[in-house]
Amino acid sequence: MKHILLTIMLVCSFESYASSESDIKDPYLEGFKAYALELKNMQSDTSQSFSDYVADTQKIEHSVGYIGPELTLPQPIKVADGVYTVVGSLIWHNPSNYGLNNNLTFIEFDDGVFVFNAGPNPAVAYSFHQMIKRITDKPVKWVAVENSQGHAYLGASYWTDMGVKNLYSHSVANQAFHKSFANIKHSWSERVGKLLTLSARDVTDKFTEFEEVLSVPTGGGESINMLNFGAGHTPGSTLVYVPSRNVLLTGDVAYNHRSLALFSYTDTKKWMATFERMLAYVPDDVIIIPGHGAPTTVQKIKEDTYGYLAFLRSAVADVIKAGGGEAEVMSIDQSHYKDRPVYAQTHQNNAVHIYKEMMGLNLGQSFE
Repeated sequence: MKHILLTIMLVCSFESYASSESDIKDPYLEGFKAYALELKNMQSDTSQSFSDYVADTQKIEHSVGYIGPELTLPQPIKVADGVYTVVGSLIWHNPSNYGLNNNLTFIEFDDGVFVFNAGPNPAVAYSFHQMIKRITDKPVKWVAVENSQGHAYLGASYWTDMGVKNLYSHSVANQAFHKSFANIKHSWSERVGKLLTLSARDVTDKFTEFEEVLSVPTGGGESINMLNFGAGHTPGSTLVYVPSRNVLLTGDVAYNHRSLALFSYTDTKKWMATFERMLAYVPDDVIIIPGHGAPTTVQKIKEDTYGYLAFLRSAVADVIKAGGGEAEVMSIDQSHYKDRPVYAQTHQNNAVHIYKEMMGLNLGQSFE
């Protein structure tokens, strides 16, 4: 296996490596496929042996899940009894953070371990798994993803390779990820690294989809409740509430401290309504594990997420009422939030996004 990793690393180091879907295939095996085809065209008896080698090697690679070193991830924070979360980077996904710019959480139950978010690539998923193994010897039995974005989903094939059969996603998110898989994988390969993303595969057909509520027993009288309160940051979203631990995993419905990022598929009006339904479902003292930022309280996510959306929507509405356009909404004073990570890259785009929403302009829809 070492020769496979070495070959991939050498090939991927060339900056001129072609920017196409082929650049995220295994160059070692692609070479053997090409050679097998060449021998076949020459009517060589050796052709089949090379084709068999490719098939056997792919089978071995899939069974391993990830071939490479364990990455150095942030240390897990113990949030509650048996509940741990790794808080990802608060900036954009890039090689320095291995694409881990959201939170990965695991919860130990009597019957096994539940993982929330599959990771941004198989390399991070593998490294997170090693971290789990150092805390508990129970197997990972359930995996759920918060939405259709790459940082939640691209590591999913690692978990299926490890034998996890219970995978969950909201139906809209699962279908969106499947539809956009090639583009999402290519984008994350370019921004984070081809080597890390190389072995990611579309395993959406292995997921159990749900619409509004799905309760899964986890042993000892406990259960995980997977929930969807509506669209917002993304059209499809999975939240997880564990009543026995008084913990709510919000996914990207809630941020703590980090500046919100509004994308072409974000609907801020629906997001606020979703947020309200979410808080009506849980007790006021519930422990919040947000999509971005450290574990926190209901009051903090109200200020940082709902409060920001309410402020900016109101400010944009005032500009529109006064006859202003995009230039004016970009000048809205958002300096109260300037200490938040990625504020400089997001605040003006956020204002323009809301302006287009309110004016009924087409925002398009592109998933990353």
